[in-house]
Amino acid sequence: MITKSSDEKSQKCIFCMIRKEEIHSQILYKDSDVFAIYDINPRAPIHILVIPLKHVVFSNLKEKILLDILGKLSLSARKIAEKFDIKSEGYRLVINQGNNAGQTVEHLHMHLIGGKKLAPEG
Repeated sequence: MITKSSDEKSQKCIFCMIRKEEIHSQILYKDSDVFAIYDINPRAPIHILVIPLKHVVFSNLKEKILLDILGKLSLSARKIAEKFDIKSEGYRLVINQGNNAGQTVEHLHMHLIGGKKLAPEG
């Protein structure tokens, strides 16, 4: 398993509420560790959030656990890119960490963005 969660934080977390089906969202992918949904403010034709099932916060994770969950998020993102037929044309994977980076939900998640030519970052 990934890490223990804080019950209070996970009860207020929109991703945890979606996972518990307290809020409806179309689940695009799910396995034993992660699930994926559409981003509500898409930046491209395909903008999907890949989210750990457990409530985890990036900055609180120990190194070994962080490597494990980042690997699971990345592998799941690749499977989703295949499912949406964008693996060969390319896609972007983004993790925002903290307010200055634009993180709006304090639950580790990865953005899978594609379906069009994206401008270079920088």
